[in-house]
Amino acid sequence: MKEKIQKFITDYVLSHNKDELFRVPLIGFSSAGDKRYKRIKEIIGPHHLYPTDILPTCKTVVSFFIPFTKKVVESNKQDKAVSYLWAKTYYECNTLINNLTAHLIEYLKDFSVTAAAVQATHGFDEELLKAPWSHKSAAHIAGLGEFGVNHLLITDKGCAGRAGTVFIDIDIEVNRKQIFDKSPCLYYQDGSCLKCVENCPTNALSLGDLNRAVCYEKCLDTDRLYTDIGTCDSCGKCSIGPCAYFE
Repeated sequence: MKEKIQKFITDYVLSHNKDELFRVPLIGFSSAGDKRYKRIKEIIGPHHLYPTDILPTCKTVVSFFIPFTKKVVESNKQDKAVSYLWAKTYYECNTLINNLTAHLIEYLKDFSVTAAAVQATHGFDEELLKAPWSHKSAAHIAGLGEFGVNHLLITDKGCAGRAGTVFIDIDIEVNRKQIFDKSPCLYYQDGSCLKCVENCPTNALSLGDLNRAVCYEKCLDTDRLYTDIGTCDSCGKCSIGPCAYFE
């Protein structure tokens, strides 16, 4: 079943990539009983859900990360304004994740597997500006990457991309080996880089802190700017440094 899920996710992403916005997804598995999930409210906050809050019979959490292509990353480096291509990719990736997870849930029914998902974005508390489920944290628990100063998950394909989660009621062998021997964030390695902080157009990001309200207002500016795309409240300037894109 592990291989079937991996193939389904990969095939779905690649078959919905006519504009070459995405690369091959990274896929990982973690146990719903992982000790980090048991401490998730302590680690992230009391607002965060347990896997079994979403699917009471959950045994395994499936995480995936869809990395953006180089042209998408490069487009957002050209100017202080968020690029049209970045905003378009953000919107289309969120739509892709929501459609993918819905189709995967239906596909798994053929194998008597019950599954559930949470939407890619916009399920957050508008006052706290915090979501009840962190796709990035689940992907970290599944061994797909480490967090950087930019509060983003840095995978072995970089941090420019989007993550999704599916909850299933069967046991699957989990990812036990982390992909990095040391942090991929250059600041955490040797203090040599703070490009994410320097690139933040509103100074919402600083070392060790993120002003969510200021950050979100900048993201809303993008949505107001590109009204023809769809909901594209994004910025991405903190994800276009050296950790943005790895081959």
